Amino acid sequence: MSRILKYVILDIVKNKIVIVYTIILALFSWSAFSLEDNVAKGLLTLLNIILLTVPLVSILFSTIYIYNSSEFIELLVSHPIKRNRIWTSIYAGLCLSMIFAFIVGAGIPIVLFADLGKAIMMISVGTLITAIFVSIAFLSSILSRDKAKGIGVSILLWLYFALLFDGLVLFLLFQFGDYPIEKMMVGITAFSPIDLSRILILLQLDASAMMGYTGAIFQDFFGTKLGLFLSYFLLFLWAFLPFAFSLKRFRKKDL
Repeated sequence: MSRILKYVILDIVKNKIVIVYTIILALFSWSAFSLEDNVAKGLLTLLNIILLTVPLVSILFSTIYIYNSSEFIELLVSHPIKRNRIWTSIYAGLCLSMIFAFIVGAGIPIVLFADLGKAIMMISVGTLITAIFVSIAFLSSILSRDKAKGIGVSILLWLYFALLFDGLVLFLLFQFGDYPIEKMMVGITAFSPIDLSRILILLQLDASAMMGYTGAIFQDFFGTKLGLFLSYFLLFLWAFLPFAFSLKRFRKKDL
């Protein structure tokens, strides 16, 4: 397992796309803090970039990497190595490489400019978002042999979580605005890791007032230790479940 993991990490770290991704993240991060006179404003600017760019690159790069490594995976399967180890090693290698790129690109300026508590929150959420969308990429790639179809599914999933989910939530708020559904919104956020991450960071930045009365509801729940624990637990579930389903499918798949 360690040999496969080492090979995957070295292969990805040397990849030009990952290097460019790291540089772009670094440029955005340093610019966000340099152009803003307020650290909180810089963090909010960087938050929007992280919640759109990091999931997109993570899911697209991982999906393409898995399809391009199909021959390598078939070669490994032909050897006396358990499929669990093969799939887990590739996932761990992709996760660690993309997380490393995120920390080098965005994590370093966040630590230098932001308070320690806010920096830890931003980096931990960015790390989990990376792991989540790499996990989703594994699921979408194992569902279809066709590369174009798999990449299309990945893009659609990113569009849903990044844009369409917010539209659906707004639609519910407008349609049922006369009813007390604010508390229900807390439960609905669990169905989108991006929205859940956004709320966690906004509350850490004391920006819940931007969300009005609903923000007060979120503050009452996510602002407590129990709410914070449940939020992180849900994000860990989002990282684990898609990969677990893909692993189950990979075990039985005829390559």
